[in-house]
Amino acid sequence: MKLSNFNLGVGAFIISYHLVVLTAVPLYLMHFTPSWTIIILSTILLYITGMSVTAGYHRLYSHSTYKINPVVEGVLLFFATMATQGSAIRWSYDHRIHHAFLDSDRDPYSIKKGFWYAHFLWLFEKPKEIEPHVVADLMKNPLLRFQHRFYPLLMFATNILTSLVVGWLLNDYVGAFLFVWLTRQFFLHHFTWFINSLAHTWGARTFCQEISAVDNYILSLFTWGEGYHNYHHKFAYDYRNGVRWYHFDPTKWLIWTLHKLSLATNLKRVNSYLLEQKLLLDRKKLLLETVSSSVPTQKEEWEKRITQLFDSLLINLKQVKELREHYSTLKKEGKKDLLSVLQNQIKDLNKSLKGEYRRWMALSRDVTTLPSLKA
Repeated sequence: MKLSNFNLGVGAFIISYHLVVLTAVPLYLMHFTPSWTIIILSTILLYITGMSVTAGYHRLYSHSTYKINPVVEGVLLFFATMATQGSAIRWSYDHRIHHAFLDSDRDPYSIKKGFWYAHFLWLFEKPKEIEPHVVADLMKNPLLRFQHRFYPLLMFATNILTSLVVGWLLNDYVGAFLFVWLTRQFFLHHFTWFINSLAHTWGARTFCQEISAVDNYILSLFTWGEGYHNYHHKFAYDYRNGVRWYHFDPTKWLIWTLHKLSLATNLKRVNSYLLEQKLLLDRKKLLLETVSSSVPTQKEEWEKRITQLFDSLLINLKQVKELREHYSTLKKEGKKDLLSVLQNQIKDLNKSLKGEYRRWMALSRDVTTLPSLKA
């Protein structure tokens, strides 16, 4: 990096607070024992500020996956400002460019430039000037324009205010400064930066094989549900990152809860049928590519098996979709006498689908064991 391109303000801030955390916190612990209250409060604030970034900066502003009540928006923006990750407009601009030019030279934090560059070294470079048309929708929001204009002042104000309040309540201003502000910020930053580095390195390309973004359940535990990154890059307009019921995605749960309380509306999500169809299509493509590079004498036989099972799965998926839609229509019309019949039909078809999915997965495993022509 050229010295002339060094982002002095951001670079000095990141370096200095890391030095304070790595030196002052151990010194504090040598002479004092922080109360459980201050540790718990710091952890709670870590979670709140992190969720405010993922629910606010990311899923609300960057991707417009839902709409929010103005009062709740103000709360999210307060804690997201406290998270010290730049203004919502700046953050969203960089993120939209990241999605538009993923893994290219224009990607602000491209993993192609190295793990540590994607993790945080990109922040040491002077940021590109914001192109107004990329965030034109956000520029219309007076609250975001105000935050963007006065961001440094607001960032320090929210953190100082919170630290002073906790310090006053617990009669430990030094402890509040070190744990509620700096240590919380240290973990928050690195957990968030994991999304740019680890989430493009360690995991499975479940929904799209062509991009660096990956899905990682373990990573989701530390990133408020953002670990399902391959899905997110494929379906960025979905308010969820973890689409399965067992996926750990607290940001999704927060947005869903706000929706149930009528505080969030217009939640966008990928249709489950389209999602399953997409998964099957991608898997079929991958299996056929594997077969094409296998022993030539087996090619036609394997292609026929893959295509037949794929077609059968697709037909049954479509039937389940149509039956569920018919069920919803009858329920709205109050025709309860027909619902039990449809329920049994859906149940039987789902049972058949599970069997076909098991055969599909077995076929997938068999294909992966085929000897390659390159061997």
